[in-house]
Amino acid sequence: MFPLQYISDHLGNHTAVVIPIAEWEAIVREHNDLERLELKSTTGVEGDYKMGDFAGTLGSKTADALLSHIEQSRNEWERDI
Repeated sequence: MFPLQYISDHLGNHTAVVIPIAEWEAIVREHNDLERLELKSTTGVEGDYKMGDFAGTLGSKTADALLSHIEQSRNEWERDI
């Protein structure tokens, strides 16, 4: 494992992390789906992705939390109308 560099805000909270390119390349080799993200960030081209291309990239706990947040937001929106 290579040393990581953290970027912090004025309060000392970590806001980003910088990893050596060799480490990034090793991660991309292990996780092929990351190549699409790398291509998009360097070319600006999104590609022809379907929702199914990203199936399983979020853990079920994270997905449930996001769905709950969306439902709460929708309920608040409808209540305030």
